[in-house]
Amino acid sequence: MKKSIQTRLILISSSLLSLSIICIFLLNVFLLPDFYQSQKMSTMTKAYNSVSKTVADVEWGNIEEDQVDKIYDKLDKLAGDYNVNVYIMQIRAYDSGEIESINYVYPNSTERLMEVTRGQIGQYIRYKFADGKLEERTEILATEEDHEIYKVFDGRLQSNFMELTGELPNNYWVYMRTNYQGIQESVSIANLFMLHVGIIILVIGVFIMFFASKQYTKPILRLAAHAQKMEKLNFEKIEASNRCDEIGILENSMYSLATKLESTISELKTANIELEHDLERRNEQEEMRREFLANVSHELKTPIALIQGYAEGLQDNINDDAESREFYCEVIVDEADKMNKMVKKLLSLNQLEFGNGQVHMEHFDLRSVVDSVIQATDILFTKNDVTLSYIKPEEAVMVWADEYMIEEVVTNYVSNAFNHVNYDKKIEVKLGVVGEKARVSVFNTGDPIPDEDIEKIWHKFYKVDKARTREYGGNGIGLSIVKAIMDAHNQPYGVKNYDNGVEFWFEVDIK
Repeated sequence: MKKSIQTRLILISSSLLSLSIICIFLLNVFLLPDFYQSQKMSTMTKAYNSVSKTVADVEWGNIEEDQVDKIYDKLDKLAGDYNVNVYIMQIRAYDSGEIESINYVYPNSTERLMEVTRGQIGQYIRYKFADGKLEERTEILATEEDHEIYKVFDGRLQSNFMELTGELPNNYWVYMRTNYQGIQESVSIANLFMLHVGIIILVIGVFIMFFASKQYTKPILRLAAHAQKMEKLNFEKIEASNRCDEIGILENSMYSLATKLESTISELKTANIELEHDLERRNEQEEMRREFLANVSHELKTPIALIQGYAEGLQDNINDDAESREFYCEVIVDEADKMNKMVKKLLSLNQLEFGNGQVHMEHFDLRSVVDSVIQATDILFTKNDVTLSYIKPEEAVMVWADEYMIEEVVTNYVSNAFNHVNYDKKIEVKLGVVGEKARVSVFNTGDPIPDEDIEKIWHKFYKVDKARTREYGGNGIGLSIVKAIMDAHNQPYGVKNYDNGVEFWFEVDIK
């Protein structure tokens, strides 16, 4: 089972606290006795040096009583400060080490203390000067030139004492004694105290670490939640941090990463959509290419077959009379002319669709353009009994567009109307101004365009009535040219059905 960072922090802190308590416990057991003894010896040495300095120049036999009181007061203070019993005496001893006499000069000791002092001093004198042996209960701790420190077990008091015996000028001696408490007892008390304190510190430390660790685990959990959202490509509610520590750096890195990922993914999605559109356009273009080739092949097949057939007839002299040969030649020329016109229209349409036919904007009179187209086709209308009505303003209609291209649009609309006019054989051309645009519309009586074919009539080679189109030599390219020209001008155009006919229209800017 995986442990959280908070649990690990608590376990690590608890382990460190426990290890610290155990180390202190072991140090108490193994090092505290020696440290305790060393401190006691240092205290005894300091006390000896202070006493030696105090009585260095004192001649006890010739000192006045008031001076004695002052010296006693100093010695009392030293004994109290260092927590030791101080005895100053003059000792006379035999060569064997036995004490001849002891003359106490400080303090006025009781008989019991004198006896204790006599015994201890006597043992030390024999050990020092007569090669005597110390009792087993006595242990020398330190030996200096002018004093020695030793530990003694007092059987009567059942306690250990640390004693110091040192020489003073004029055959005077100082004897100090202090209680040497049981180290094991002190260590046991100290360890018991440390155990209780350690448990309290451990519990407090765990609680502190529990709440302190939350300050680190909360932002980490928050970052983990953000990471899970980012995994699902959700970059909401990820904000920069104001913290200056490692977690703050991580939060800011996460914020920067989320921002860059969101931007990158957005760009990728946009690029993917564009790629899809490009693929669709390529598919459409490929489909248009195949359709174009099929339509061109279809459109060229009939005139080529006619030209070939009539040419072979001429070659074989099927008819010898001049009239028949002239008819054959006229058919060949007519079909070749149709093929030539279709190729020119295809070239023109190709330039418009692929942007090679640049639009040259100029300011010209649209009314004059429409007038010239109608005048050029008027003879056809008259010859075929078509009634033409032309409604136009009295003044010039100045527009901004490519004059040559707009003339092509008007010509295609008029030709288309002439080729499809029927019944009453009426064509109506209107030129007017609507708002800031000039509008040209061409209406012809005849059959309306089926609704399912309205959008398709602008496609190349599309024919609503193929038999009729073939009859007048149409190839379904004229309206495709209109669409390409108006799209290049970014201007509106369209077709509208009526009960008795069809109207085609377009608009261009006046300003």
